[in-house]
Amino acid sequence: MHRATKIVATIGPASSTPDILLKMIRAGLDVVRLNFSHGTADDHRQRAEMVRECARQSGREVAIMADLQGPKIRVGKFEHGKTTLEPGQSFILDAECELGNDERVGLDYKDLPRDLKPADVLLLNDGLIVLDVVRVIGSEIHTTVRVGGDLSNNKGINRQGGGLTAPALTAKDMEDIRTAMSLSVDFVAVSFPKNATDMEMARQLANIAGAPYGVKPKMIAKIERAEAIPALQEILDSSDGIMVARGDLAVEVGNAAVPALQKRMIRMARDSNKLVITATQMMESMIHAPVPTRAEVSDVANAVLDGTDAVMLSAESAAGKYPVQTIEAMAAICVEAEKSEQSELDKDFLDRTFTRIDQSIAMGALFTAYHLGAKAIVALTDSGSTALWMSRHWTHVPIFALTPRTGSERAMSLYRNVTPLHLDTSSDRDTALQQAIEVVVSKGYAARGDMVVLTVGEPMGQPGGTNTLKIVRVGDVL
Repeated sequence: MHRATKIVATIGPASSTPDILLKMIRAGLDVVRLNFSHGTADDHRQRAEMVRECARQSGREVAIMADLQGPKIRVGKFEHGKTTLEPGQSFILDAECELGNDERVGLDYKDLPRDLKPADVLLLNDGLIVLDVVRVIGSEIHTTVRVGGDLSNNKGINRQGGGLTAPALTAKDMEDIRTAMSLSVDFVAVSFPKNATDMEMARQLANIAGAPYGVKPKMIAKIERAEAIPALQEILDSSDGIMVARGDLAVEVGNAAVPALQKRMIRMARDSNKLVITATQMMESMIHAPVPTRAEVSDVANAVLDGTDAVMLSAESAAGKYPVQTIEAMAAICVEAEKSEQSELDKDFLDRTFTRIDQSIAMGALFTAYHLGAKAIVALTDSGSTALWMSRHWTHVPIFALTPRTGSERAMSLYRNVTPLHLDTSSDRDTALQQAIEVVVSKGYAARGDMVVLTVGEPMGQPGGTNTLKIVRVGDVL
């Protein structure tokens, strides 16, 4: 059954064999996430090569996303691996400490003391431990434990309300961008951007590093800092999409604020013609269990109903016991949620103006297919822009984007309700349209007598040149 919402999954120890990855792709995996917080350049290279080979065997393109680590705002290591903090206890975060003990621990982010003042609240280990800052003396942050627990090596630190000055791109991230470009990745996810400048810098670095390989990846901003929320529109304008990264974001703004922010971010992304991925703990229980909880089912379904392009798996597929079953379950939830999703196409078009010919054709195709009950929309596209515009509106009519460019085919793997297919288009319009119909029919997406809406550009092969809309019944002479 056609599924509009795409699935992004992280590969790691549980999914780094060709057999498992091939099963994941066949279960519905659309985009593979390489987490650059873990592993070496060689590890990522081997996994990227495996993804390309498994995609070839499966008969469709699968995109690769390089997810940068970002600044490591973490505690250091403990002499005995961990300590237990009790409420009311004094505890010191010391930028100059080598090995931690029951009284203090070091910091990976040495500038943290400069960012803090008395009465600040620090949240450690995803907010499970809460420390109140009492005073800052040189390299030492003196705190009182408000909420205690076990604190082990390298756990993350957030300041409640945000405000840490760590740059979004570290020296490691810059090197990882070079590695990612050598692997011809399709997307780069930037961790902890605070503003448009962070994203523009990341894009410039990626474009320079990708030039020798002919690669210009799509840039995804991970929204996980409190400061990113007021700057959301400028971040969207400087990115190709965003990720609702609910882990660190929830720690900074509070768990209760995240659901409304998720809905707002998805709506803003779609209104801005940008992509949006919803991530973090979507199927967390399936790390250990073969079925999701009812709450997780509702969480995934609500993200679909909000209009997200993709839902993402992290530890569930990277380290969990059931990576294939998790994707199968997630795909089934998406399909069921999409059945009940209401189309508001007419409402979407009110008070909208389209100044570009290709965008007007895209919107016209959507409107026509929706009201005529077409079986499919088939877009012949070079860059994928036509398919992106169409995918911002929900019509229950599947969109098939045919392109001669492998890079465009992979990028469109993340576009909601778009099935990308490869087509070596002819320079003759009618021949190309006939080939497009034959591809869609051969794949089983349409049959004789079905109505199909086609879009194409003349002359053929020019990016941004879509200027023709055609309505046909399969089997008729074009």
